[in-house]
Amino acid sequence: MYKIKSNREENTILIPATLDMHFPLLRFMFWTKGYRCVPLEDDDEFLVREEGLKYVNYDICYPFVLMTGQVVRALRSGKYDPKKTFILMPTAGDACRGACYIGLMQRSLRNSHFEDVRVMTINVRHVCDEISFPITLDTAIRGLFGLFYGDILLLCTNQTRPYEVNKGDTDALCKRWMKELSTDLRLGKHLTLHHMKKNFERIAKSFREIPQRDEKRQIIGLAAEFYVKYCALGNWNVINYIEEQGCEAHVNGASWYGLYYIDSHKPKKWNAERVGFEAAKRLMMYVQDEMILALRRNGFHCLSRYKTMDKNSRGLVSHNLTVGDGWLLGAETIDYIKHGIRKILCIAPFGCMANVCAGRGVYPNLRRAFPKAAITVVETDSSGLKLNYFNRISMLIDQKLPK
Repeated sequence: MYKIKSNREENTILIPATLDMHFPLLRFMFWTKGYRCVPLEDDDEFLVREEGLKYVNYDICYPFVLMTGQVVRALRSGKYDPKKTFILMPTAGDACRGACYIGLMQRSLRNSHFEDVRVMTINVRHVCDEISFPITLDTAIRGLFGLFYGDILLLCTNQTRPYEVNKGDTDALCKRWMKELSTDLRLGKHLTLHHMKKNFERIAKSFREIPQRDEKRQIIGLAAEFYVKYCALGNWNVINYIEEQGCEAHVNGASWYGLYYIDSHKPKKWNAERVGFEAAKRLMMYVQDEMILALRRNGFHCLSRYKTMDKNSRGLVSHNLTVGDGWLLGAETIDYIKHGIRKILCIAPFGCMANVCAGRGVYPNLRRAFPKAAITVVETDSSGLKLNYFNRISMLIDQKLPK
């Protein structure tokens, strides 16, 4: 395990973009560990992609191409001392990029002549324990708060911005909340469940008070692989495009993935680790329920709680699909339809074999099960044409559905 000096200014952790709404808060998981944590924000997809392809084979999955490009461009900027810089690669610890990214990033750093930069990971599957960041109680608490605060800001922002009377009000409010919540997380203040529940209500109410036009837009639900679901760089800023077409985009929160991951990857045998997984699951389900209640009390819509989504998808999606986003892709698609959101955009990054198997293998069955819904699959790719990508999204938006 890496030994990190106590002076925060001497060490920097760079995190490739993944969770645009969450990472500005989740970075405070590491605030007291002797270094500063910097989520990378380079959003020039062309330059990032071209840089990544210098060190990564064209056949590797698209998210890793972008992550590599972001990391190398950041290191070439001269802002970071390679001998005092770490790259954090969170990992699910299962097949495909869930475990391979660590070794691939190390190789890319050597090939780009940044061999002094060290890769570190955070996971609960004991993948590369020798370079794993230790998960302490303090880390877990700040991670829990950052995850759910990111979720409610994501859901409120996407449901308010398309209707705002004064352009920019929603994003400005989101930034104000980010500043307040970041201060609490950095200082370790107000990190109690009681205060979190109060903040859920305050956040939802504040977004509802933004002046909005009285109009109804069609909602496009997004079901996608984790990276392209939450990262604008990875999905080619699809949220903005959908809103520009006069629609509302709905992206489900990351806590559903967290619960799916715990449920799907917990040890089969009852032991101390299994007890910890179960305790974390119960706590997260309780917090998620409180968040959903606060959203609905203030007029926001939300997909079903994890337990209900799990139950409703059985018989339609095999719960043996646990690699990558697994059965959650189908479960979210089903839940969108049950909530009256009948146009679902499924985004898959090129090279993500887990997504191809679990996603594209499930969608044809769901189309037969729900003939009045439209399920459109698009793919982001290093060599793909954006014109085709956005044309297919436009066709989904314009498609007339049977009553």
